[in-house]
Amino acid sequence: MSVAAELSAEPAGEAFVRFENVQKSYDGEILVVKDLNLDIPKGEFLTMLGPSGSGKTTSLMMLAGFEPATHGNIYLDGQSINNVPPNKRGIGMVFQNYALFPHMTVAENLAFPLHVRGLSKSEIETKVRQALEMVELPEMGGRRPAQLSGGQQQRVAVARALVFDPNLILMDEPLGALDKQLREQMQYEIKHIHENLGVTVVYVTHDQSEALTMSDRIAVFNDGVIQQLSTPDDLYERPQNSFVAQFIGENNKLHGKVTKLTDGIATVDLDGGEVVTAAAVNVVANGDRTTLSLRPERVEIEPKKSSVDNIVTGEIRELIYLGDHVRTRMSVAGNDEFIVKVPNSAGHKPLAEGAKVKVGWKAEDCRALDPLTS
Repeated sequence: MSVAAELSAEPAGEAFVRFENVQKSYDGEILVVKDLNLDIPKGEFLTMLGPSGSGKTTSLMMLAGFEPATHGNIYLDGQSINNVPPNKRGIGMVFQNYALFPHMTVAENLAFPLHVRGLSKSEIETKVRQALEMVELPEMGGRRPAQLSGGQQQRVAVARALVFDPNLILMDEPLGALDKQLREQMQYEIKHIHENLGVTVVYVTHDQSEALTMSDRIAVFNDGVIQQLSTPDDLYERPQNSFVAQFIGENNKLHGKVTKLTDGIATVDLDGGEVVTAAAVNVVANGDRTTLSLRPERVEIEPKKSSVDNIVTGEIRELIYLGDHVRTRMSVAGNDEFIVKVPNSAGHKPLAEGAKVKVGWKAEDCRALDPLTS
């Protein structure tokens, strides 16, 4: 599939959130977000993923109403919200710093958005109780935020965003302040809350593993532009350009020149002198420079000729035992940081640093993309 086709592919269902030709500039000259067109159907968990400065957070802030769009329109449930103030959009927000009121108890924090909306005392008590049960903190209503752990505070922040039954939840790096183990636990909890409630979630992060774990679809941002919009598995297995291949997961890159194109397969003369074949994804003509993208788990050491399309010689530089696999750093075709993940199983022969071995892979697992110089 071409990059254009990938970006224009319609999601399942009608758009609940729509960005239409949206641009954002802070100084009137440099566009932080460039002509953003994005449809998000009701009930989807969509993640905006990218490095710092890529435009993902600015896009979220425009949707929330905290930043005005310089150009274009943003729609929520079919209605333009460009001129609707943030407090009138009916959107729940979860921030990295939790943004809980320290002088209020947990229950009072949850009740605050309900008081603002004029609900009765009995309605508020019911909704607060239900929200605390949803995030598994039914006994914590009387505590203040400072008496809670970081994970408990984040649960309260999620509960407060959900307590008034919004149709849309926005989350801006909500797990960034948590340690690794707790962050991974909260990923699953938020994912399960979304699955149970069916609420639409737009989530911003720079953590690609977090995005892969939680999302229905991921929009990868770079330089104010969506580079690819896909499901997690499609994004990982079928990156459409070199930026996405490098940003999502671990990736081996090899540089070379296309010498033949036949039925979607490119023959490539690598800079190290080897000749290999790869899926022609982002190359169009003989003579094109290309960067090949190859995942470490798709490479075999000492493969059977019948199981692969390409075999080259490499030298083992470093072996790192990681339990379920041995991370093998090699020098292959001019790349001294070529990684192979060798499964830790009885069928594999012991490896040794300094040994020269054959490595191989299938052409379909190697993607010929646009040239990447870094």
